[in-house]
Amino acid sequence: MLQSQPKCVVYSPLARVVTAPDIVLLFVNSNQTLILSEATQQVESQVAPAMGRPACAVVPQVMNTGRAALSLGCCGARAYLDVLPDDVAIFAIPGAKLAEYTERIEALSKANALLSRFHQIRRRAVEEGQNPTIKDSLAALNA
Repeated sequence: MLQSQPKCVVYSPLARVVTAPDIVLLFVNSNQTLILSEATQQVESQVAPAMGRPACAVVPQVMNTGRAALSLGCCGARAYLDVLPDDVAIFAIPGAKLAEYTERIEALSKANALLSRFHQIRRRAVEEGQNPTIKDSLAALNA
């Protein structure tokens, strides 16, 4: 339940929003949730709570606390929202922290892509029967 009653509610794609958003809803997969949970730790010094049903409870959670939250979705939301299949969750961030989140998400996404390449190279080497050191894998990454 919201602690205050807004005069109106506007849902809009972020690129077309006409006023500063109070909440930004992101429909995310597990890999994206990893990045968002790390961003939450850095922006808010907390882990975003993972909420069950109802999925819409994520909105008052973020509005009332001013902190990010993850909704795992519920069967009702999944029945009505085509953008919420079984492999997608809703991550909600406070609009007031959008710039901070954007900066952290960009940086963490770049770091995650680099780390993923490192592990892919390392896995290939192991599958080929090698026993690479961290130094070997870093050299292969930079080659």
